[in-house]
Amino acid sequence: QVTLVESGGGLVQPGGSLRLSCAASEINIYDMAWYRQAPGNQRELVARITTTESTYYADSVKGRFTISIDYAKNSVYLQMNSVRPEDTAVYFCKATPQSAWRAVRRDAWGQGIQVTVSA
Repeated sequence: QVTLVESGGGLVQPGGSLRLSCAASEINIYDMAWYRQAPGNQRELVARITTTESTYYADSVKGRFTISIDYAKNSVYLQMNSVRPEDTAVYFCKATPQSAWRAVRRDAWGQGIQVTVSA
């Protein structure tokens, strides 16, 4: 099964930028997504990119965050610009196998990485 490792989190000031990376053991057969979970809140979808590179963004991050994928590096990224204190959360990478692969592959999550937006 695929393994996912996030990196790039940390502390950033409001209005600043941060780039999260998710390195996958394989990526070509998965739709990839970033989720986040703030204390006391449910985990929510932030952005998703399919194998055809179609993208989806939550309204709260639209125009500020960009998801991208590099198949050569088996990595997916989340570029976070104009960050706000409410973006503070643990961010998780998720891999969802394409339907043709669901019999032999499962959804997978990374371990999560903390992003804190504060002055």
